[in-house]
Amino acid sequence: MTPQAALLELLDRLAVQQGATVHVGNDELNSWPAGAVATMKSARLLVKARYASSIVCPGCEEQCPKPVEIHPAEKSRPTRALIVCNEPADLGLIPVELRSLEQWRITGEGLAGAVARLLGYNKPPEQDGTGKRWTLGLLKGKERKGAIKLSVESGITLAVAGHTVALAEILSHDGSGLAVDRDELLRLVDKPVNTPRYETSTARREARKLDTQAQYAAWRKAAKKLRRKPQGKSERWIAHQIAKSDIANKANAETIRKHLRQ
Repeated sequence: MTPQAALLELLDRLAVQQGATVHVGNDELNSWPAGAVATMKSARLLVKARYASSIVCPGCEEQCPKPVEIHPAEKSRPTRALIVCNEPADLGLIPVELRSLEQWRITGEGLAGAVARLLGYNKPPEQDGTGKRWTLGLLKGKERKGAIKLSVESGITLAVAGHTVALAEILSHDGSGLAVDRDELLRLVDKPVNTPRYETSTARREARKLDTQAQYAAWRKAAKKLRRKPQGKSERWIAHQIAKSDIANKANAETIRKHLRQ
């Protein structure tokens, strides 16, 4: 699993719950890339939660889901976790390692706060009362400005200047940390939907659409040539090479890489 795949897995689970709390067990997180997990914790995407109240019992091969009893430390005895076996095997009290009960959580509110901080906002996002939509802050482009809003209703999306884009297209984990495609957001802010300045006619919209498609086609054509290079370069390397060329049209490497996959 790559760091980006781990991030997308987390976002997908939160999207299914429409922003309600999602728990991820410590054992599962240990199978994810350690650097990705550490970054998500430091960004407060993942926050430490209470011990799990039930797990699959480790007492025998039947693997029954069972509630766990936590016995706080007292005197010289440390905190203990036990399962009471009430199955035919009657194994009695089965000790459970506390570490196996550790879990972390992500919520819609926590995600909104993390994205807001990545965008440089110091104030907490403003929730609209539904628990599913937050205003992260105001983004200023070269010519216009607009509020950025995060929603967890139909997938996890960002809305700005009339545009709606999946958060997974803006938020990424490249192995070194979480990053927001701020350039793409600024582009959307400066080209709002349904304004006279940019949407004066159907012909102009179609012309822009064709220009954009031609640009993406040029990127893919250049990528095809670069893939023929010896030693099999990665898609990320290819995107960075295209970003250095004139056909990039000032788009960053991450934006280019996303469109190479289409």
